[in-house]
Amino acid sequence: MPKGGVNAPVPVAAAATPVVDPRLIVREGGVKGYLGEFKRRLSSGELGSLPVVLALIIIWAVFGSLNSTFLSAQNLSNLSQQIVGTGMIAIGVVFVLLLGEIDLSVGSVSGLCAAIFAVMNVTHGVNQWVALISAIAGGALVGLIQGLFFAKVGVPAFVVTLAGNLAWNGLMLQILGSSGTVNLSGKDIVSRLYTTIYSQTIAAYLLAAVGVLLFLGANLFDARRRRAAGVPYRPPADIALRTIVLAVIAFVVAYTLNQYKGLPLALLIFLIFIVVLDFVLRRTSYGRQIFALGGNIEGARRAGINVSWIRISVFMICSTMAAVGGLFLAAQIQSASQTSGGGNLLMNCIAAAVIGGTSLFGGRGSTWSALLGALVIGSIQSGMNIMGVSNAIQFMITGAVLLAAVVVDSLSRRTQKAAGRA
Repeated sequence: MPKGGVNAPVPVAAAATPVVDPRLIVREGGVKGYLGEFKRRLSSGELGSLPVVLALIIIWAVFGSLNSTFLSAQNLSNLSQQIVGTGMIAIGVVFVLLLGEIDLSVGSVSGLCAAIFAVMNVTHGVNQWVALISAIAGGALVGLIQGLFFAKVGVPAFVVTLAGNLAWNGLMLQILGSSGTVNLSGKDIVSRLYTTIYSQTIAAYLLAAVGVLLFLGANLFDARRRRAAGVPYRPPADIALRTIVLAVIAFVVAYTLNQYKGLPLALLIFLIFIVVLDFVLRRTSYGRQIFALGGNIEGARRAGINVSWIRISVFMICSTMAAVGGLFLAAQIQSASQTSGGGNLLMNCIAAAVIGGTSLFGGRGSTWSALLGALVIGSIQSGMNIMGVSNAIQFMITGAVLLAAVVVDSLSRRTQKAAGRA
């Protein structure tokens, strides 16, 4: 019995100080506060997109100093179109990597779907929209088949997609037939999506303004929602600073595009895919389930997540994006041939996702990784082409950049584990 009788008060521990994720703490220290937050992120391995942004700046500075043509409006505008095909496929690869898996068939799938469109529309005269939808649906079907083997049968994704890489390439050759090449008319929907450029100056600036306003609105809405829920939120000064930085980048890009021909439709479509799928990953329960599954499969299963469905759907998204990317690549060279989806396309797409900041270990990444990674790879190739460097050297340098990205990812993950954040 407690001293002092039955009704004597029992001592209680002092109220525990609530633990708040420092990433969400309202910053009130001005510049000093931001520097402190930056140091904390570095010490805990939360590098985000910083390494790839720094790499991109260095690459542009080096090639720009070696040859002024590299930073010309014409070259940068062409670069923005050339990365679209690879970038589209890389978006799908990001989804698979978030699960901690890999898809080695995206190159062959892109070539197969390009062949489906070309043969249906050019060879057999099928309506271009029907051919386009059939090609994209073909990509989704491939993802469904591979996803079922992986999620239901239990065959490792590496083996399933490696087998698919061979099988879908064979099917592409069968569809193309003895000619081996089908040239696009240049007037079809796929070609127009790639070659159309909005020359009106207002188009690029309007896109920049809309993007900045959407970013500002989304951040203000999120801050208000968090404040109403009584959880930490970004202060107005933080939101204003981020919006200003984005506005500067967006309008500089718009100005550069307008110095050549204008806003490429292909780039606009690419950005729409990035924003929409980023919303799916960041703002929907489906996206959160993908991150949860990539972070801890057993924990996700015990939380009631339908693991099989998530896996199948992710592989369907990956193959569908491979189909979209393959169509843009076909439009770029105006044909579908036996070499479509071959060469170093597969490695470039995986490299773009990883270099852009998506972890090979699952659970961390963004669709913006595809854009950043594609820009890095495209910039290296463009700069070396201008300098007259051989393909052999280009492959070696791209491989070195990929290895560096994986090393940074591994070190970051190790640091996060040491800091208790992995």
